[in-house]
Amino acid sequence: MARHYLKKATLTSQSGASDVHDIVRKILSDIEAGGDAAAREYAAKFDKYDGNIILTAAEIEAASALVPAKLKADIQFSHDNVRRFAEAQKSTLSDIEVEIVPGLIAGQKAIPVDAAGCYVPGGRYSHIASAIMTVTTAKVAGCKHITATSPPRPGVGVHPAIVYAAHICGADKIMALGGVQGVAAMTFGLFGLPKANILVGPGNQFVAEAKRILFGRVGIDMIAGPTDSLVLADSSADPHIVATDLVSQAEHGYNSPVWLVTDDQALAQDVMNRVPDLIADLPEVNRENAAAAWRDYAEVIVCADREEMAATSDDYAPEHLTVQAADLDWWRGRLSCYGSLFLGEETTVSYGDKASGTNHVLPTSGAASYTGGLSVHKYMKIVTWQQATREGSKQVAEATARISRLEGMEGHARAADVRLAKYFPDESFDLNADV
Repeated sequence: MARHYLKKATLTSQSGASDVHDIVRKILSDIEAGGDAAAREYAAKFDKYDGNIILTAAEIEAASALVPAKLKADIQFSHDNVRRFAEAQKSTLSDIEVEIVPGLIAGQKAIPVDAAGCYVPGGRYSHIASAIMTVTTAKVAGCKHITATSPPRPGVGVHPAIVYAAHICGADKIMALGGVQGVAAMTFGLFGLPKANILVGPGNQFVAEAKRILFGRVGIDMIAGPTDSLVLADSSADPHIVATDLVSQAEHGYNSPVWLVTDDQALAQDVMNRVPDLIADLPEVNRENAAAAWRDYAEVIVCADREEMAATSDDYAPEHLTVQAADLDWWRGRLSCYGSLFLGEETTVSYGDKASGTNHVLPTSGAASYTGGLSVHKYMKIVTWQQATREGSKQVAEATARISRLEGMEGHARAADVRLAKYFPDESFDLNADV
């Protein structure tokens, strides 16, 4: 049985996307040329903000005082979970050395980048969890300097809970600067900041485009598109929970795809019948996003069996993948293309988005077919080294000289020749490759 679509998307996540490239490139050029003053001008233009760009210790303390105690406890809980998981991730990466041949030793060393720039969205939604996810992982990785930046609101500044989260998670500086200007300030080292070696964190299409343009002169976590989620469900799944999970992710944005893949048509129809009422029950701003996402981008697919379901999921390579089906161990072993996997009804993407410990900065738009999400490893440079005795370099030098001459790279060959001549003056070598 081929995949049967009970609901097919009418748009793709690229449909109707504005060409923001020229706009973003001009802003970046203006700020690189104009420095702090240009960044302030764009902050006034886009954020309607003229306060301090770098928050003072007193401002951080004042903002933190506005955060209710219960929310502080929740932020601390989430931070602790993310930190523990990040520390466990880091422990999987170790320095190594191995004797390749007698006398020739090669090694690997993991070195954290010096400066990380963490972008924390603060427009329609104040992404407190993004501060936790990005700053905490940079801190655990060992970055020497961490800047967090978030869009300020007129007359208010950065959301107090974002300030508090960034502060307790280890940000060295917190900026009230959003959009392209925030990304530019971290990249170019404005306002007394060190130039960022890597930019991380989600953002709107302008932030994503800025990271795309700057990639190369600075590292980035990934180029993110609209968030997407896929649920794999069989007849054992609870249709109300499945529908609720789909709607919870559709509220991210009008172009956030959600997909249901199942081998049970009755379940699929039940879920589809429940979704409209669940969307209607949301607050207005969330309802508008979820309704548009479900209408234009959602898909419901019925497959013949679980193998076809898994193959379909791997083809989509979703950012978030939920399995609400029997035999979870089978699914965990079979599935291979996803940003983060949520196994069983007892967990949900919302947990990962906010507080369970795994990171919520994940690959979108099918990128999970070749990369994972943000982790301590993203901040680490995996470098190599080698050291040899003279005897250990002998065979390597011979092979290098012959390979280099076959390639036509005489200079490379001579770098090997001079060592053989110095270390083994009484020996002769055939250093010309047979062609």
